[in-house]
Amino acid sequence: MAETDKLFTGSVPEVYDRYLVPLIFEHYANDLAMRVAAVRPAAVLETAAGTGVVTRALEARLGPAVRLVATDLNQPMLDQAAARQPVGSGVVWRQADALALPFADQEFDVVVCQFGVMFFPDKVRGYREALRVLKPRGAFIFNVWDGIAENAFADFVTDALATIFPDDPPRFMARTPHGYHDAVRIREELGTAGFSSVIVETIGHTSRAGSARDVAIAYCQGTPLRNEIVARDPSLLEKATQRATEVLTRRFGDGAIEGPIKAHIITAAR
Repeated sequence: MAETDKLFTGSVPEVYDRYLVPLIFEHYANDLAMRVAAVRPAAVLETAAGTGVVTRALEARLGPAVRLVATDLNQPMLDQAAARQPVGSGVVWRQADALALPFADQEFDVVVCQFGVMFFPDKVRGYREALRVLKPRGAFIFNVWDGIAENAFADFVTDALATIFPDDPPRFMARTPHGYHDAVRIREELGTAGFSSVIVETIGHTSRAGSARDVAIAYCQGTPLRNEIVARDPSLLEKATQRATEVLTRRFGDGAIEGPIKAHIITAAR
């Protein structure tokens, strides 16, 4: 994973929240919140909270009596999340590295992470940290994207950018968000970290957007893919976004578009 894969800075958090969250994250956020609520926890830790789509879903389902701490490595993402939270929210926001959590042993009933473990430079270490802060019989509930071929919009955007940069195509989407989808490997690494049982479910969904342009902006300007484009040539960001728009339009049509997405949901018991 490239260092720039972890950078959600500048205008990325705002674009991410406006375009990418409703495009691909909201459905799976509600799914995770439902699973966490079913545990009836007293204390929940969210890692890699991003701009707070899962946090908002959790707070709505859990109620004010549940302690909810939301963390992310990137402070700009937390700032965007906190700005979206209703006045009087009881969420505690804290900048933190999921590989070195600033919490005591056995402090939470559930650790939840939406599409974040793919960014862990050391997966087993991240899993061990989640295990450490869980109470006995606690659960680590998280999800990861399936391979990029199963997620049409990400796949077509990646192919479109390869026509702009044929000698050095930006591969962020394939390399990181969609680069950790082997269920066997995930089970093995959770076992190595010390989890006693692991359940993996695969859930498909349909991603919808008002236009191909919205999808192109979401990926090209609302993710670290932007960092890769700008690093190659800052003047080509708009051209890259337009090329992605053209490719998506040819494949999915004018006006509102939709395409398949798929993710694995993992529940690991302490």
